[in-house]
Amino acid sequence: MQGLATTRLSSKGQVVIPEEIRKRLGLHVGSQFVVVGENDVVILKTIRRPSMREFDALIRKARQQARRSGMRRSDIGKAIARVRGRK
Repeated sequence: MQGLATTRLSSKGQVVIPEEIRKRLGLHVGSQFVVVGENDVVILKTIRRPSMREFDALIRKARQQARRSGMRRSDIGKAIARVRGRK
């Protein structure tokens, strides 16, 4: 594991990510994380906006899966209306 460091939990429940690790990972003020905790393990996973290339790939994959499942464009409108409480 590269960049091993230790830190402490503050009285406010805050944890400082060491500067070297913040720089290496490109973390800035306002960076957001998903926090997973189980037993004695805590994992912080950064949340970042996908690039346009990644977003296009996600959309393409979703459309392919929708076609394979037989979903039609009209099904999407019906599902949205159902969730919003309309028929």
